[in-house]
Amino acid sequence: MSTTLLISVISVAIIYAVSVLYATIGEIFSQRAGIMNLGLEGIMLMGAVSGYLVAVYKQNLILAMLVVILVGCILGLIFAFLTVTLQSDQTVAGMAMLTFGTGLSGFIGKSVSGVNANLKFEPFDIPILSKIPIIGPSVFHQDILVYAMYLIIPLSMIYIYKTRYGMILRALGENPAALDSAGYNVFALRYAYIIFGCAMTAVSGACVTLSYTNFWSDGMTSGKGWIAVALVVFSSWNPLIAVFGALLFGAISIIGIDIQMYVSTIPSQFFSALPYVATIIALIFTTGNFRKKRSSAPEALCIPYDREER
Repeated sequence: MSTTLLISVISVAIIYAVSVLYATIGEIFSQRAGIMNLGLEGIMLMGAVSGYLVAVYKQNLILAMLVVILVGCILGLIFAFLTVTLQSDQTVAGMAMLTFGTGLSGFIGKSVSGVNANLKFEPFDIPILSKIPIIGPSVFHQDILVYAMYLIIPLSMIYIYKTRYGMILRALGENPAALDSAGYNVFALRYAYIIFGCAMTAVSGACVTLSYTNFWSDGMTSGKGWIAVALVVFSSWNPLIAVFGALLFGAISIIGIDIQMYVSTIPSQFFSALPYVATIIALIFTTGNFRKKRSSAPEALCIPYDREER
């Protein structure tokens, strides 16, 4: 493999990975708080279309990202109301969010379907670091959304495992009754982490339309929301491990696209399915019962909390 091709593969794999990582890390926080959201795909689509609509009509990327985050927060508020206040079944609520987001995004995106915004986040060099052979051009010649993820990953690790707030978050998903007894507002905390998770998921969608590509089409996230859900389990709810899973997904995706150019006899659908097949295989080996290992899932995940039942 030539150096130029290697740089291209690594660079695009990172962009692919980041488009899933925002949703994955957001869902890690949500599930560590005890709430599972299976509607990530719908929220990603809403983030993707809302950001692209603003980019097309206002030609302002900062405003587009603010709208994306706002849309994510609103959807998070709705989901939190359903699962925390009304104590609805989290699986059903998640599927409802998926259906709602998928349908609404397709409807409001009709006006910009196939329209080129001529505006996206452009890559730029990090001084000195971008001069490192191979690593520099691929890792440190990216756009602002990728660079932000470089900061979010270590900050997430520090927050979850090294701070008092992270300890409270872990307790929220393990034993909310004990946390409530200690004087913490379980409902407010879960609301906050659900909203944060949904906002991050909406940003994942914006990565697809405003960073990796420069267009909108109905359902264009193509299952990335489900990949994010799978990566949460694959990573054992650890953001750092999720990074490696997302990079694996990104690398297989781009390699599959490159192989299509040389092996035209194999249907393109086969290569498109490779990332999802790899994810399933990874889940089998990391979560299968044959491992004889206790699950790392938060004890209170998917269990509604009622103060009266403490």
